Amino acid sequence: MKFEKIKNKGQARLFESHYLEMLTKTHPLVIWGLYLPIIGYMLYYSHDSLGFTVGTVGMIFIGAMFFWSFFEYIMHRFMFHFVSDKPRVQRFIYVMHGNHHEYPRDKQRLFMPPVPSLILSSAIFGLQYIFLRQITFMFFPGFILGYLIYGSMHYAIHAWNPPLRFMKPLWRNHHLHHYKSDERGFGVSSSIWDHVFGTFFDLEKEKEDKEKVKELTF
Repeated sequence: MKFEKIKNKGQARLFESHYLEMLTKTHPLVIWGLYLPIIGYMLYYSHDSLGFTVGTVGMIFIGAMFFWSFFEYIMHRFMFHFVSDKPRVQRFIYVMHGNHHEYPRDKQRLFMPPVPSLILSSAIFGLQYIFLRQITFMFFPGFILGYLIYGSMHYAIHAWNPPLRFMKPLWRNHHLHHYKSDERGFGVSSSIWDHVFGTFFDLEKEKEDKEKVKELTF
């Protein structure tokens, strides 16, 4: 979904209904507050009630966080940037992600808001449980924490300059994804899969445009 110009002020109107429109916005702390108790309880339940060792819980939990980074890449590349001639599909993609490319400084839509987030995460938990059964109570928390880190990194990339020097390539990779080419630079919380699949920008050849970076920072 291409836009002639990035809009640095305002935000997209996604629904005519005022109430539906409210449900499309949130703050990162709301989502962290929503999921941290769930993460904590599931990990406690895995050890205390299901009898898994702390080592097993920790290993599956960390493995799930790593799996999230792959899931994030696949979703961003093939789902959020899916190309279709069908208006309904275009509309769905715009609501899910396209509006962010048109209004990248809209800080209220960098996390999926609570209602759709809970619906989607419940479906993901159910799907994982079909295949993983009791392991889901360790895997799902890691998967969700991976999402929370992704959302927070995404927020930070648009909000601030990189806090540590080694993070600058990740920041630039995402900024270039916005104003250079949305066919590369799909990793947000991690660039590992961009490197694996050859979609990381060659930063040595890409001259840094500080004005463009400022346009994407709020």
